[in-house]
Amino acid sequence: MERWVCDPCGYVYDPAEGDPDNGVAPGTAWTDVPEDWVCPVCGADKSQFSQE
Repeated sequence: MERWVCDPCGYVYDPAEGDPDNGVAPGTAWTDVPEDWVCPVCGADKSQFSQE
C-alpha cells in the first residue's frame, strides 16, 4: 500500500498503521479514509496530502 505525506507538516499516513486515534483502522487504504478526516498533526485536509 502507498503511503501519503501531508505537504504542510510532513506527517505520513501509512495504511498499514491507519490512524486509530481518529477513527481510521489499520489496513485502511487512502481511498477509504473518510473525506472529512484531517491530518492529526496540523489539521490539513486530504487534498493537501501527496503520494510518497
